[in-house]
Amino acid sequence: MEKSAYTDLEVWKTSRELVNWVYSATKFFPKEEMYGLTQQMRRCAVSIPSNTAEGCGRNHPKDSIQFFHIARGSIYELETQLYLGFDQSYIDENALQSGLERVIHCKKLLNGFINYYQKLSANNEKRATTNQ
Repeated sequence: MEKSAYTDLEVWKTSRELVNWVYSATKFFPKEEMYGLTQQMRRCAVSIPSNTAEGCGRNHPKDSIQFFHIARGSIYELETQLYLGFDQSYIDENALQSGLERVIHCKKLLNGFINYYQKLSANNEKRATTNQ
């Protein structure tokens, strides 16, 4: 199986683990939530590694950063939904804490990755200006 460069990234691997955790955590949500909170949490979680991968596939760092910001927005959305799941007693306090720890770890990795790309973009712009 051929691998792309993004599959080696810690941020992508960790966000995939978060997706798996969310699917497991929402498996036992009430059936009436299948098209509500369950689906929304899963979509947010899937968005994180998906947008990270899409950003890595872009030709310009500024385009990449846009997708990384979308991924980061999904992390914040998922964090809120974890609290909502707890508020509705769909997950217990231990599951909430476990989920939040995973979310915080993903946030840190993604923020570092965004900072890296922003520096890369600034350096590319500097070189382009210098070469004119």
